[in-house]
Formats: sequence, C-alpha cells, structure tokens
Amino acid sequence: MRISALARRAGVTTKAVRSCESLGLLTPGRLPNGYRDYSEHDVRLTREIRAPGRLGIPVERTRPFLECLTAGHRHADDCPASPAGYRDAIDELTRRIEGLTARRAAPAAQLHHAAHRGSHVPPAGEGAEPMTDDTSVPAGLPVPEDDGAAAHLPGARLPRLTLRSTGGTAFRLDALGSGRTVVYVYPLTRRPGIDLPEGWDSIPGARGCTPEACGFRDHHRDLLAAGAQGVFGLSSQDTDYQREVVERLHLPFQMLSDPARSLVQELGLPTFEAGGLTLYKRLTLIIRDGVVEHVFYPVFPPHEHAWQVLTWLRDHPLEGPALRA
Repeated sequence: MRISALARRAGVTTKAVRSCESLGLLTPGRLPNGYRDYSEHDVRLTREIRAPGRLGIPVERTRPFLECLTAGHRHADDCPASPAGYRDAIDELTRRIEGLTARRAAPAAQLHHAAHRGSHVPPAGEGAEPMTDDTSVPAGLPVPEDDGAAAHLPGARLPRLTLRSTGGTAFRLDALGSGRTVVYVYPLTRRPGIDLPEGWDSIPGARGCTPEACGFRDHHRDLLAAGAQGVFGLSSQDTDYQREVVERLHLPFQMLSDPARSLVQELGLPTFEAGGLTLYKRLTLIIRDGVVEHVFYPVFPPHEHAWQVLTWLRDHPLEGPALRA
C-alpha cells in the first residue's frame, strides 16, 4: 500500500511515517517504479509506535517495543526491554516534574505576597503555613483518569438542595444566582497532627486538597474579576471540620458541607472509598442559572487547578451585567 494509505489507517501523518523510516523503525519494500510499498505489518508497527508516544516515550526509544513485535510476541511490552522503556520514561518525567516544581516555588511565593500585600492574610514565613506545603504536591503521585463518571453533569440542573456553610448560613444549590458560581468539590482536608487514610497518596486524585484550596484563595480576586459571582468549596466533612481549614488557611470564601452525600443521589457526583470513608472525587462545577455549564474532571494537578478554572473563565467571558469587573 502507498504511504498515504498507511498514514490514514495508522492514524498518523505521512511526515510521521517518513520520520519513523529515517530512524530505521519502518523498512518498506519498493515497487518496480520505485514507490514505497507498505504491508499490514507496517501498519501494525506504526500503530504501536503511536502507543508509547502517547505515554511520553519519544519515537526514537520505541525500538524495543517494535523488536518485541517482530520477534513474534503478541504485545509490544511482552519483552523485558519494554518495561525498562516505561521505567526510563517515568524517571525522565519525574525529573522534569521535580525541576519544574522547584522553578515554580519562587513565582508562587511572589504571587502569594502580591495577592495579599496590604491585607490581613499573613505572607509565607509570617504565621502562614510554609509555601511548600500549601502550593505543591509530591512528585510521582498517580494521575487520575477520566472514567466517564462526570460525563452526565454538563447541562444538568442543580437539585433543590440546601447545604450549610462555614459562614453560618445555608445555600440552596439551585438558587445561587444568574451569574456563574464556581464550586470545587474535594475529598478531604487533613488537620494538622491527624493522619490521612492509609494509602492516601496511592489513590489517584486524592492528595492535594490543601494546595487546591490555597490556589483558589490566591486567585480568588482574579476569579471574581473574570466573571465568577462566587467561589465555594464542597465536601462531605461537617461544617466544624471545614471551618478549621477556612480559618487556618485564611480562605476568603465559604465551604459547603454535604455529610449525607446527598449529591450522589441528586446529581450523581462520583465517590471513592478510603479508610472506611466514602468521599467525593475531586471535580469542579461551573454553575450558571442553576445549571451545570461546565465541569472539570478529573482534576490534576490540584495545586494548579484554580489557574485552570481562571483560564476557562477568561476564555469564555459572559456578556451583560453578570460579568463582574
């Protein structure tokens, strides 16, 4: 078959096919007229080259996977050299994450100082928790995958459900107003001196509630300026438990408590089990006129999520009086 047919069937560009040839990963035959002649085996190899690429493995490092197929194995990672390729990719990504995290610390600290200059919120190093605890998460945490558990939420109408808040008031979710409200749903914040459920860091998407809250704290003014009429955190912890984190982190917004997990039945919010607890999975709802306009799920990394929400609000501005300057 011709190169265009191979590219179409393998889901790649002709340029990508030629790149694989230049690396010696594909060796097509030649027709009498000199044109390349690709086989079904080449189609399979090209598809397998794409798979490691989606995992962050460069094309030039896919040779062990292709050699495994050529040796007659059913799967490209059946050979010992293939898992080694996975490990190399993980190590390289870990190094990059750690390097970026270190680079991020300085502007994150400066953002915190700038955001709260002249306010009652103490800057890092003056009574607040260390920035390394608030604004980052450990490297190497498992990344949550989109399991489709929130696919039904966009367009869903909020139930007539009243939840208590840390401010001592009650809010009806279907009556939050005609503008946009940001409600970020999180599993569990850790109180100082109290351990998290066993195996917490190994649960994809579990770790990072405090950094996420601090992100929404630091970007709160920007979120309002971008069109949000309000920001709320929501979890299944009771109000007294939530009030501790609001006070400790100096959060400028309220938390909503749903200890009965009513939103599981009413709205189908996804949950997971940890330490004998049923907890909400991390997601964020953009609510407008009592309807879910947009949902962020899964959320990762949590310490950067407030910026993701802010970017979305700026990219999707409201027109008319609902937009706050």
